[in-house]
Amino acid sequence: MKNKLTAEYRFFLSMPHNMRVLLITNMMYALVLPVVEIFMAAYIMRSFDDTSFVAIFQVAMYTGIIITSLTNGFLLKRFKVAHLYSFGILLSGIAMAGMMFVKDIALPGLIVSGTLIGAASGFFWTNRYLMALTSTADENRNYFFGLESFFFTVSNIAVPLVIGALLASIDGMQFMGITFDVYKGYRIVTLVVFLITILATYSLSRGRFENPVQKDFLYFRFDRLWNKQILLAALKGLVQGFLVTAPAMLIMKYVGQEGSLGLIQGISGGLTAILIYLLGRFTKPKHRITVFGFGITLFLIGTIVNGIELSMFGVMVFVLCKVFFQPLHDLAYYPIMMKVIDVVSKKENRNNYAYILNHEFGLYAGRVIGLGLFIFLAYAVSETFALRYALIIVAVLQMLSIPLAKNIMKESYAEKHEK
Repeated sequence: MKNKLTAEYRFFLSMPHNMRVLLITNMMYALVLPVVEIFMAAYIMRSFDDTSFVAIFQVAMYTGIIITSLTNGFLLKRFKVAHLYSFGILLSGIAMAGMMFVKDIALPGLIVSGTLIGAASGFFWTNRYLMALTSTADENRNYFFGLESFFFTVSNIAVPLVIGALLASIDGMQFMGITFDVYKGYRIVTLVVFLITILATYSLSRGRFENPVQKDFLYFRFDRLWNKQILLAALKGLVQGFLVTAPAMLIMKYVGQEGSLGLIQGISGGLTAILIYLLGRFTKPKHRITVFGFGITLFLIGTIVNGIELSMFGVMVFVLCKVFFQPLHDLAYYPIMMKVIDVVSKKENRNNYAYILNHEFGLYAGRVIGLGLFIFLAYAVSETFALRYALIIVAVLQMLSIPLAKNIMKESYAEKHEK
């Protein structure tokens, strides 16, 4: 066992320096993401007791991502990509702290907080894509995203368990004349998150990342292959909003409190983490469609069970399928996207960031449509109806991604071969 771990560590060390630095930084930020994604939704549910407010928060957050993704393109002309990435990490901690320390947050404050956290995410994700694109090659991207997904999956198990236990144990505790409650617990968590973001920015400073040479990044007409990729991004975005909000909403409503969040996600998370690492380590580019299709099919099964049996059992099956689906989907999706950028950026002679920015617009369109569907069904019919059927609708639509991704891969490799 020790020899195998040593061999894996040596394999990691054989990767390019910038790739290793980025992975270590993302490993640290992986400790922050579960707090943003899961417990922010749970915090809003406690404050408003209405799942539609969680969806409104998500729309504000995704709008913030678009605003800063566009702003980031201009800033890349003057600032280093690593500095902008670090700023996004720090901003996420500041935005969370601002939200947690405001008492009796109202709807306008919720929208402002969501936009700020989205702004932080915009700086984080767009610069992460850019650095990952320049630090990796098609041959090692399965490994990069497999190892990164391994970190995120392990964090999605450990962080909710630790925070859930903290929130459950701190409620009613007295220390130095202070009576603690769940809200004070959230604030302690936020402070810890902020400290981790500082460590992550220090880690990133050890890399040597270069900005795009070409400065123009805003285009509205693209190659046909990239337009297909944008459609794939919209289908991904359609489900993505639900992946952040739905588990928290369903578990808070049908299973239990925050402690249950960690317990349920932890049941399947350990196996998923190991599976994702092995897939990233040993699969080749030709295996991406198989991984992609399996993940999407699993997600559809989970939504159907949840729709038929909207209870503790149905919710648990859905969350277990979701825990498997998300890293499987990302493991295949991002290398496919980056391969397309490799091909079309050379073909059109454009800045790589032009495609990363446009990709965010594709994701945003899908996210807004998906969350808009949920809000519409919640108000037009009922919240229960929305939780039962909105997920099934987007999961069925997501199945269209499989033949589309297969066609994109075939065309992107064919164009390379022609050159």
